[in-house]
Amino acid sequence: MRFGKTLRTSIYPPWKDHYIEYSKLKKLLREEKAASSPSSATPDTKDVDADEWTEEDERVFAEELLGAQLEKVNNFQSSTYQNLRDRTSRCEAELEKVADNGKDSGEQKQGLISADARKKLLEDVQQQLDSITKETNELEKYSRINFTGFLKAVKKHDRKRGSNYKLRPALQVRLGTLPFNSEDYSPLLFRLSAMYSYVRENLSGDAPPHPPPPEIQVHPGVDTYTSQKFWVHPDNLMEVKTYILRRLPVLVYNPQSSKFAESSQNDPTITSIYFDDPEFSLYTQKVDRATDASSLRLRWFGQLRGDIEPEIMLEKKTIAGDESSEERFPIKNKYIMPFIKGEYKMEKTIQRMQDRKGSRSGVDKIDQYEKTVDDIQKLIQSKGLQPVLRANYARTAFQIPGDSRVRVSLDTNVALIREDALDEDRPCRDPEKWHRSDIDDAKMEYPFSAINKGEVVRFPYALLEIKTRDGARKKNDWVSELMNSHLVKEAPRFSKFVHGVATLFEDYVNSFPFWLSEVDKDIRKDPDEAFVEEQERKAKQAQDELAVGSFIGSKGSPAFNKAIGSPVGKAHHLASSPRSASQISHKSSSAKLPAKPRPEVVEEDSDEEEVPSHTEAVSKGLQSMFPMFTSKYGRSHQYGGVQLPPGVRHPGQLIKDSGPVRVEPKVWLANQRTFIKWQHICVLLASLSLALYNSAGKDNDIARSLAIVYTLIAVFAGVWGWSLYIYRSTLIRERSGKDLDSLWGPIIICISLVAALCLNFSLKYQAVLQNREASKNQMIPSSNTTATVPNIASEALRMLKQS
Repeated sequence: MRFGKTLRTSIYPPWKDHYIEYSKLKKLLREEKAASSPSSATPDTKDVDADEWTEEDERVFAEELLGAQLEKVNNFQSSTYQNLRDRTSRCEAELEKVADNGKDSGEQKQGLISADARKKLLEDVQQQLDSITKETNELEKYSRINFTGFLKAVKKHDRKRGSNYKLRPALQVRLGTLPFNSEDYSPLLFRLSAMYSYVRENLSGDAPPHPPPPEIQVHPGVDTYTSQKFWVHPDNLMEVKTYILRRLPVLVYNPQSSKFAESSQNDPTITSIYFDDPEFSLYTQKVDRATDASSLRLRWFGQLRGDIEPEIMLEKKTIAGDESSEERFPIKNKYIMPFIKGEYKMEKTIQRMQDRKGSRSGVDKIDQYEKTVDDIQKLIQSKGLQPVLRANYARTAFQIPGDSRVRVSLDTNVALIREDALDEDRPCRDPEKWHRSDIDDAKMEYPFSAINKGEVVRFPYALLEIKTRDGARKKNDWVSELMNSHLVKEAPRFSKFVHGVATLFEDYVNSFPFWLSEVDKDIRKDPDEAFVEEQERKAKQAQDELAVGSFIGSKGSPAFNKAIGSPVGKAHHLASSPRSASQISHKSSSAKLPAKPRPEVVEEDSDEEEVPSHTEAVSKGLQSMFPMFTSKYGRSHQYGGVQLPPGVRHPGQLIKDSGPVRVEPKVWLANQRTFIKWQHICVLLASLSLALYNSAGKDNDIARSLAIVYTLIAVFAGVWGWSLYIYRSTLIRERSGKDLDSLWGPIIICISLVAALCLNFSLKYQAVLQNREASKNQMIPSSNTTATVPNIASEALRMLKQS
């Protein structure tokens, strides 16, 4: 079916004026004129027709496609989605009246809603919910069909008029700024589902207020789990691998033995061959998110023509929401074509199982096996399925042996290859065979350079898939941390089968997945930006949960608290301009919602007095001026009792206390280096005091006293350095968690040196004043001078007489 006809049949009548005008774009491309020209036209005629496409024609078409049409579709999608959210909020407000009415006591009769009015209100809300649900479904179809229309129009342009200009890159850029195709309707559907449940319970009157969750029945051969998929950029691949292997071991696959595996073995290569009919109905169901959309594939490890024939698994995978289930059974190479044609029903395998059956469980296992085989063969026969696509990739699996609660797989070197026989004149595969012999016989490997360009596409990123069951995600916080980190990009409902069909069979299908426009983008994210996006997403989720929990009686947090450990560089920006959940506008809408004050959390049972804000500011200011009084460990613990945000729990013990601490040699060398520095200070001060003492004369008591003071300081430095070295060596040897900071030693040395210098200056200054005073009083009278001369003369005569 041509896309123009598909578009006309997909239009929702109330919105018919807001769809892409595909026929107008075809007229601008003059496709009718090009199509009406005979195919046997001469080269000169074709050149003349090509010359008619001018720069002005290119400008008009680009403005119409990337400007008018794209903005029209994006604005309508954004306004319609916002209108649906507003209508949902009004329905929640109406249901809150019913919920508050049921909570009132018997004494408060005034203002209560009567039973008839209550029933009428619930019925009106149910009608509104039906309308919102229908329009939400139509809006998702609207976005998808218009997204496909833009890709089809660009493809026609680049193929017919793209000799000078290619519009595909420009469309990718515009879709990044006007992302009408990337809307996630899951939060809105979650709110609608909660309101539907509440309305049904209150209208029926006999349903329990909180129905138990449905039980998951696990059957042999059927595996049920929750799966999340992500893209990983090659630059982040090694970091993701090392992050995972610290929590989960690598699951090594060895085709020769299940017990022994070589450590030098490379990641196993997996080949999957997907089935579909010529109309690609399975592909369309998966793209349109049909209920119980299924896919069928053959899968094996290694080379099909290797030394050892690999085990081939025939698998049917069904996806319903986030839940996936698989049915599989092994089949040999020689039985695949007879099984596809309906000539073989695995009778030999069933007979062997019946010969070995013993207990009741064995009988149930045989019955389940027969049912799985019959279901898969009926699917092939009823839809006329045939192999159409091959996916080849190298897989690194992470899993604890014997524990399948958390399974992580990382696929690299992903190549998607055509495996169809749709073109009878030039089939890619022999119709009488179920696989391409040219690939398997030649044992081709990635990047499959020998295959024609139009038959292979290489996916540019690695694929990360995390499978959890039994609530394992809540018990393993590292899984959520990895999923919300900047290392991965979320790719919900991504499928190798869907991507391969959309890129290799685009002329055969009229619907494309939303992620197709993001493949050519750079998915790497700045850690700070990734953190901000995560906080906004959690705040929006908290707002939706609070709105739902207000009338279903669940306990919700009144506000979302941003994570304490926000990245440096963004934390101050976030703190200076906080945004509540209601301020976060949708990415596709340029309108901003009005800001609302963040509700304060009041502690009713607190016995502590409230400290004024200016006191805290002064304290922080003093600490910033004198950081030596508080160590980094002390600063990290001074704000104890921090309230954790929703979903975050206290680890119980620190990482350093979780087990034996490995002490590296550099820790010992750092301790010894610090001791040598202290001894250097000791020797320096001792040399100064010795030089000062020896240079001072017998009458210079000030210099000798200062020399003794410096000697005492040097002795203290030597004793402190030695004791600190012994203390730290003991802590390191015992793997103690105590702080290694030592603040008092340097403080005492500095204060002592400053005091000695001040004392030296004071004493010297006093000596100078005394000398100046003595020089003033040295004025002796002349009478005293003459009186002393006879005394000196008589003393000289006395000495001469004695001689």
